[in-house]
Amino acid sequence: MKLEGSQTIQAARERVFAALTDPDILAKCIPGCEQLQKAGENQYTAKLSAGVGSIKTVFNATITIEEVVSPSHYKLVVEGKAQPGFVKGSGSLDLEEHDGSTTIRYTGEVNVGGMLATVGQRMIQATANMLAAKFFAALETETGKVSAA
Repeated sequence: MKLEGSQTIQAARERVFAALTDPDILAKCIPGCEQLQKAGENQYTAKLSAGVGSIKTVFNATITIEEVVSPSHYKLVVEGKAQPGFVKGSGSLDLEEHDGSTTIRYTGEVNVGGMLATVGQRMIQATANMLAAKFFAALETETGKVSAA
């Protein structure tokens, strides 16, 4: 399944990029994130509570940040496992500044397996879009807090 879109955040690009690479802020922004810990250079382990349809579970995930070009680009690679299946995905984020705000263009691909794959493409796509919207709304809130500080 492919994901793509864009979101504008009312903050400078450097501030948004810093937030996107700060594990404390990411933990607050990632929907269902129960735990996020640094595991190495640009690598984190996470416990994520998520669900699609009637299937709800907690994933143990590895998140890796690659291809970092500060403050304009990076790639996220996520691999998560849980009792009803697995999720593997990667996505690129490109940040462009426009008059003090930042547009984030994102593209990605997500693969699901096991029981999760049985709920159907449309439901998975709708859930992924909803989670992306929640993430960006939380990111805007967090970058606003940083800019007020």
